Amino acid sequence: MSTENYLDRDLLRFSTAGSVDDGKSTLIGRLLYDSKSIFADQLTSVENSSKMKGLDHIDFSLLTDGLKDEREQGITIDVAYRYFSTPKRKFIIADTPGHTQYTRNMITGASTSNLALILVDARQGVIEQTKRHSFIASLLQIKHIVVCVNKMDLVDFSEDAYNKIVDAYEDFATKLDIEDIRFIPISALKGDNVVDRSENMPWYAGSTLLHTLETIHIGSDRNMIDCRFPIQTVIRPHQDDYHDFRGYAGRIESGIFKRGDDVVALGSGFASKIAGIYSAETEVEVAFPPMSVTMTLEDDIDISRGDMLARPNNQPIATQDIDFMMCWMGNEPFNPSKKYIVLHTTNQVRCIVKEVHYKVDINTLHRMEEDKSIKMNDIARVRIRTTKPLFVDPYTKNRLTGSLILIDEATNNTVGAGMII
Repeated sequence: MSTENYLDRDLLRFSTAGSVDDGKSTLIGRLLYDSKSIFADQLTSVENSSKMKGLDHIDFSLLTDGLKDEREQGITIDVAYRYFSTPKRKFIIADTPGHTQYTRNMITGASTSNLALILVDARQGVIEQTKRHSFIASLLQIKHIVVCVNKMDLVDFSEDAYNKIVDAYEDFATKLDIEDIRFIPISALKGDNVVDRSENMPWYAGSTLLHTLETIHIGSDRNMIDCRFPIQTVIRPHQDDYHDFRGYAGRIESGIFKRGDDVVALGSGFASKIAGIYSAETEVEVAFPPMSVTMTLEDDIDISRGDMLARPNNQPIATQDIDFMMCWMGNEPFNPSKKYIVLHTTNQVRCIVKEVHYKVDINTLHRMEEDKSIKMNDIARVRIRTTKPLFVDPYTKNRLTGSLILIDEATNNTVGAGMII
């Protein structure tokens, strides 16, 4: 296979979620094994470790649980990223923890995902952790959910058991904002419907998991309408050959930019036209997300890091008062009286907390307006005021300009992540 063909294949990022012992790590290991994405020495090491544990089969979870504590306890603690590819697509997998106390890790792994695999134990059905992880996937605006009903071998591959779980999940999912939900009955341990179709479930007529991952359409998931280009740096070469060159570099977060397009520079509000677009050292006619480019304008405008180029008739909201759903990741409880630093696109500003509206019980989705004490892994709706306006969109419209990060000013630790309402 040529390098050019490899680079041309699109990339699917997906995360796994589910309760403890639902088989997330085993499923990923089986996926890597059956798709022949494991090196021989890795396989030998896992086979030896499985024998030492007294198992008569390969423990595929050892391929992803890389920390010593994970291997000893048989659980996933941190997010484990794995990379593999098939002739049709490249993949990045985020194997996230199932324990309640690692919700922040699950959010970290899922925040950049196109798709979430939610595992349900065929014996247990839809439980609180299933609802918790589904709600988080909905909150993060993950557009595709694949519910894998695992351990079908332990319920004799029963179609009735599978249908009961599908009905229960669909009933719960009516409360969520998810566009595409699919169901697959699998046995990660035995390999049924993971890469190869199961002979034990002839009643299932749908796709295998790998075929679903290879063919699911993600091209329209990006926002190609609202043009947003946050400026990361201004390029002035100071060379005789480029004496008058002034370029604005950054990554296109959404929309399509073409040479000659009318743009407005936020925050000055001055308008101009795109004179040129450069990707690496090549001039291009069109640029789109997630390309990193340098743009030049026909007019000399005072633009610096943190500013943004947008369309004159389609601009983000410029505001200092921001409402957002916050996931608290700090070890110390959230303190509304403290000052925090906000990172938003290429902007870094200070802020104060104006109000905590409510906390969310992410098992029942109920609002808790009386209890506003926010600890690690809690999710709450919060309003802040920043020291200067930020150019934001609602998270439901644009995941990149609609998200922000909170940093503790005293420790410089990342303590919160938010989805702007």
